[in-house]
Amino acid sequence: MQSNNDNIKSQMRKGVLEYCILSLLSKGDMYASDIIKNLKEAELIVVEGTLYPLLMRQKNAGLLTYNWVESVKGPPRKYYSLTDLGLKFLKELDYEWHETVKVVSNITKNNQI
Repeated sequence: MQSNNDNIKSQMRKGVLEYCILSLLSKGDMYASDIIKNLKEAELIVVEGTLYPLLMRQKNAGLLTYNWVESVKGPPRKYYSLTDLGLKFLKELDYEWHETVKVVSNITKNNQI
């Protein structure tokens, strides 16, 4: 039963990851390590192998862009930022998220656990 529970939790987290990344980037440009750090602090654990393909998909969809910034501690860093399309999509996701939470809350509020 435990592995099934872990799978369900994993699927739920993956489902909100794109929304969370766009939400973080709405607050300002971020380096990939900063995105991972913020997600981990929020207990939405993600590894680089998961993050980079998602960032590339979002970039290819026109939702975000990046720019290279020189670093005093090593090679240049790639900082990601939302595009206008990304901000519009985030607003749509935000609306849908709140509607989904409302519906699920209504369904589950009288659970007898």
